Amino acid sequence: METAADFFGSLVFNDEVMRKMLSKDVYKALRRTVDEGKDLDLNVANSVANAMKNWAVEKGCTHYTHWFQPMTSITAEKHEAFISPQEGGKALLEFSGKELIKGEPDASSFPSGGIRATFEARGYTAWDPTSYAFIKDNTLCIPTAFCSYSGEVLDKKTPLLRSMEALSAEAVKILRLFGKDVKRVITTVGPEQEYFLIDKKDYVRRKDLIYTGRTLLGARAPKGQEMEDHYFGALKTRVSEYMQDLDNELWKLGIYAKTSHNEVAPCQHELAPIFTTANIAVDNNQVTMEFMKKIAERHGFACLLHEKPFAGVNGSGKHNNWSMSTDSGRNLFDAGDNPRDNAQFLLFLVAVIKAVDEYQDLLRVSVASAGNDHRLGANEAPPAIVSMFLGDELTEILESIAEGRRSEGKAREQLRLGVHVLPAFPKDTTDRNRTSPLAFTGNKFEFRMLGSSFSVSEPNVVMNTIVAKALREFYDVLSKAKDLDKAIEDLVHDTYIKHRRIVYNGNNYSSEWVEEAAKRGLMNLPSSPDAYDTFMAPKNIALFEEFGIYNSVEMHSRYEILHEEYSKTIHIEALTLIDMINRQVLPAVMEFSSELAEGIVNKKAALPGMNVEAEEGRLAEIEGLVSKLYAANNELDKAVKISSDYEGSSLSHYSRSSIIPAMEEVRKYADQLELIVGQKHWPYPTYGEMLFYID
Repeated sequence: METAADFFGSLVFNDEVMRKMLSKDVYKALRRTVDEGKDLDLNVANSVANAMKNWAVEKGCTHYTHWFQPMTSITAEKHEAFISPQEGGKALLEFSGKELIKGEPDASSFPSGGIRATFEARGYTAWDPTSYAFIKDNTLCIPTAFCSYSGEVLDKKTPLLRSMEALSAEAVKILRLFGKDVKRVITTVGPEQEYFLIDKKDYVRRKDLIYTGRTLLGARAPKGQEMEDHYFGALKTRVSEYMQDLDNELWKLGIYAKTSHNEVAPCQHELAPIFTTANIAVDNNQVTMEFMKKIAERHGFACLLHEKPFAGVNGSGKHNNWSMSTDSGRNLFDAGDNPRDNAQFLLFLVAVIKAVDEYQDLLRVSVASAGNDHRLGANEAPPAIVSMFLGDELTEILESIAEGRRSEGKAREQLRLGVHVLPAFPKDTTDRNRTSPLAFTGNKFEFRMLGSSFSVSEPNVVMNTIVAKALREFYDVLSKAKDLDKAIEDLVHDTYIKHRRIVYNGNNYSSEWVEEAAKRGLMNLPSSPDAYDTFMAPKNIALFEEFGIYNSVEMHSRYEILHEEYSKTIHIEALTLIDMINRQVLPAVMEFSSELAEGIVNKKAALPGMNVEAEEGRLAEIEGLVSKLYAANNELDKAVKISSDYEGSSLSHYSRSSIIPAMEEVRKYADQLELIVGQKHWPYPTYGEMLFYID
């Protein structure tokens, strides 16, 4: 019987395939390009392209596409056939090195923040040899970067690759001070993906889910997640079959899907992969989200990746597990048995602390969106205040260094459960904190603020760049030191004292933390527009220009795109809600109230003096709510029309302060009506029907 190991990576033009299909010289030249950043010779590219084409055709492909990640939440593809015309009406299957290296999609119809006008259409895609080509839907997908005709980057891959190189360069310099022979440091990432599955027949009846990805209306079901019986619970049969199917498809694509389970909310689930290089992890996560939706269709589901599909239950995030490893595979955040005496580990640790404290705003921007605003700080996810959890052991070590005393740390205890047949096992030296935005979890940092629909590229661009900045400043100090050991000790001591305010091991959900964070001088940016406004701060422009991640034009374009995307999202939601009220809710309620009124008249006519107090009371209640709903919907419509007077940052702030509250007012009355209007009259599936479907 064929096992997963037999077909794993079967649809990937990976290193094993390249070894078989390329000559030794070509393979070595390609590896030098990937591993050392050497320029790629066109002859090598031609050989790779021919082998890639032959392999893909053998797998049934007729087309190829330069697969890229524009400034949207999805990937982009332009399919080209391998067919080339020949004399006599014949055709030949060809694919050249030039076609592999460069493509020319239209650049004017993607978000550009004003870099490209509609009539300025030319853009380029450039092959990224560090990420393997793969086959999807009988098409060879070639991961590429995307830029405009004038050279500005318009994608999410290029800045990530730049940030990875920047971090590697700075980390290598530090490691060589420690006497380590290291050529390269690799950023590794493992993004845990949360999502909802609901029955497709319910999905197609909800305009809000179709247009916006979340429910704009919906009263809470009698039961939600309060019984805590869904988290890690037994999988429904159809969900289990979906997860197995998804795993198989992802394994064919070389994606290390590892863990699947039920999450906290009803119908909510999670998939977690094994760590891999940041660039590949980003590509894999984009493919994973696409396949989650595609495979859901096979099983009669709709997969929801919005950060808050349902009010009143947990939304979905994406935990970005970030770490750094040398080219020999040594994890730089592996503290070893005695972290107190591991100077290298402590130096890299305080570099991250310094980076996070100095660039809180950029980390907040990297996870800001209209969808994520519903989740952050909602007693289910980290607040909008950035802080770090280190755990008791590491915090005690750093505090002892700051205070100039010796700390021996905690010994590894054996945990015994009081039953002889159950084995004792070593207890971790510190607990975990699920409320922290950025938690150290053993040998990595778990950045938990990301929304489930996010590309994980931007948060990792920020993490890589800000840590590179800290390491560069450290190197400037240490490279001039006469006594390196003493200089490292002083640097760890001084850095922690200066930036210890960002470390918080308590309950990030509590109101007390909000007050404490303010006392510490930490930034509190509660909404996305508030966060976006910090992006163009002079220190942030200087940071990205220093490391060549973005120039000022590229930063400004991203600033404009962020505000524009937020405003468009709110605008679409508002128009969808107005449409649902006018064309679904109001007609349904009016029909129900008319039947109720007719019933009252008929009962009184049939039996004068009949007690119809309940019917009359309910009718009066409905009519009162209908009037309020009608008025609130009109106010929302006015707010949307007024929004045309604003643009850019002012429009996103107006949307946040005026349109969203107007939408909430409409929802308040509609949800009250849902609870008292007859079920057969209500025009769309309720929360109870969607979240507790029959398997």
